[in-house]
Amino acid sequence: MYMHEGDKTLHPGAGAGAALRRMAAETRSRRGLLALSVALGAGAVLAAVGLLTTSGYLISRAAQRPEILALGVAIVGVRFFGISRALLRYAERLASHDLAFRTLTDLRGRFFARLVPLVPGAVDDLRRSDLLSRFVADVDRLQDLYLRALGPPLVAILAGAGSVLVAALILPAAGLALALALLLAGVLTPTLTRWAARSAGRRQARARAALGADLIEIAGGAAELAAAGREREWIERAGRSGARLERLQRRDALSGGLAVGLGTTLAAGGAVLVAAVSIPAVQSGALAGVLLAALVLLTIGAFEAVAPLGAAAASVDACASAALRIEEVLDREPAIAEPKRALALPPSGDLTFEGVRFRYADVRFQPPIGGSSLNATSEGAWILDGVELRLRPGRAVALLGPSGTGKSTLAELAVRFRDPDEGRVRLGGVDLREARGDQARAAVRLSPQDAYLFTATLRDNVAIGRGGASDEEIEAALAAVGLGEWVASLPDGLDTEVGEAGARVSGGQRQRIAAARLFLAEARFLVFDEPTAHLDPPGAADLQHRIAALAAAGPGVLMITHEPHALEAFDEALALRGGRVEPYSY
Repeated sequence: MYMHEGDKTLHPGAGAGAALRRMAAETRSRRGLLALSVALGAGAVLAAVGLLTTSGYLISRAAQRPEILALGVAIVGVRFFGISRALLRYAERLASHDLAFRTLTDLRGRFFARLVPLVPGAVDDLRRSDLLSRFVADVDRLQDLYLRALGPPLVAILAGAGSVLVAALILPAAGLALALALLLAGVLTPTLTRWAARSAGRRQARARAALGADLIEIAGGAAELAAAGREREWIERAGRSGARLERLQRRDALSGGLAVGLGTTLAAGGAVLVAAVSIPAVQSGALAGVLLAALVLLTIGAFEAVAPLGAAAASVDACASAALRIEEVLDREPAIAEPKRALALPPSGDLTFEGVRFRYADVRFQPPIGGSSLNATSEGAWILDGVELRLRPGRAVALLGPSGTGKSTLAELAVRFRDPDEGRVRLGGVDLREARGDQARAAVRLSPQDAYLFTATLRDNVAIGRGGASDEEIEAALAAVGLGEWVASLPDGLDTEVGEAGARVSGGQRQRIAAARLFLAEARFLVFDEPTAHLDPPGAADLQHRIAALAAAGPGVLMITHEPHALEAFDEALALRGGRVEPYSY
């Protein structure tokens, strides 16, 4: 079941309930830990019941001024139950949170593992900030499912039954009254609380995602917004998103207050009810007077078992909405289907495009990372229309064309981020659709136009090109792209932090660092998509010369650009026009 942020007609219903049940089933592999947390929780509640019951008896018995030895057992009982309650509750918190955090860790791992084959072709309709919200906020929201919704109902049943049994052994009528009071509280409080919280809970996930999207875009585009004088507009936009979320959270808080208030009222009513059936028994001699206070305090303690049910009910719809948003990603099919019986790629051969045709089916499509939005100007138009191209090892090819002609799309086809609608992309004679995607990307490496620099050191960012590379190899790759002197001038050398998204380096340095990853890679074909963006003409020509020289070491090189600065360095210069590849006209 799919639910998109822009679709305001969809809301958690039967699909959300099914999603919630499947998320609850994530604990199946840890049933022992769940059972332990429930047992400890029930033990903590029963210890509280024992503490209050024994205390009530002790106070009543002490009022009769007996010998101190007559109170010894009750005194020891109070100490025992007091210490046991604290220890059991602490152990229950450890067990339940261990269960929740381990399950959330597994869920995040599954989410990320599923997300990898979906990018970029199967999540084009989702904003990056929305994906981040699902990965972080929605998964975090499911803590309430594992901490509040799974264990507490079972604890309430066990501890409630135990409390009723003890009350019935003291006075059968009191046991019946306590059972009725607990049943009423266990049904009425969650029902009313969920009714009050349902609308807010359903909408919180979307409101939180909208606020997160605004904040991420403001943070990422702060410089552009400041330059355009649009800071106040976007701050007000984020403020409106925050106000919507605040209203929903306030309503959620009101439902939580309703749960606490209603629970307290019903607990008091239950105590009055038990007292009402116990007083006649004392008057008739069927119940010892010293046990009257014990029964009343037992009732108050027993309501600790059902107290968490209101909060659990309040969080159900919010958890269901979060579960549905997570499953909407988990249930997607990758744009690229892996073959059931993959063929091995040969160790040598050309990379060829044979009659390749490709188009984007949805006009809402957001183009390849760093590509032009012109790629999706008309539904059904062929972006690539019969592309014929052969890349050979040891040769450098430059592919030129204006923005929006499909150059980035062609690059993504080369690494099998997408498959052609018609025609074939072959490597060594093997259709890439018949090989595993990771095999194709091991043989053909892509440096996208807007390559991302991680908030890490220079070393870590370049080492993405080849894991396990030595410092000498990393320095050689940086020198090969023209950053040798700059790296040597840095006080921290390769340990220099590049900042978030490369904020501490210039745009040109960022492009060269990204290019250095491919200089470090050990692949048969290297594809550079607009590597000279943000570089001045002399710098662009210098980097193009360096990229073309890579072919001398053996790999085939394809450089995609719209800047013909150093085409003489390449073995061949081609142009992409009208969806076809043709010789470039100088």
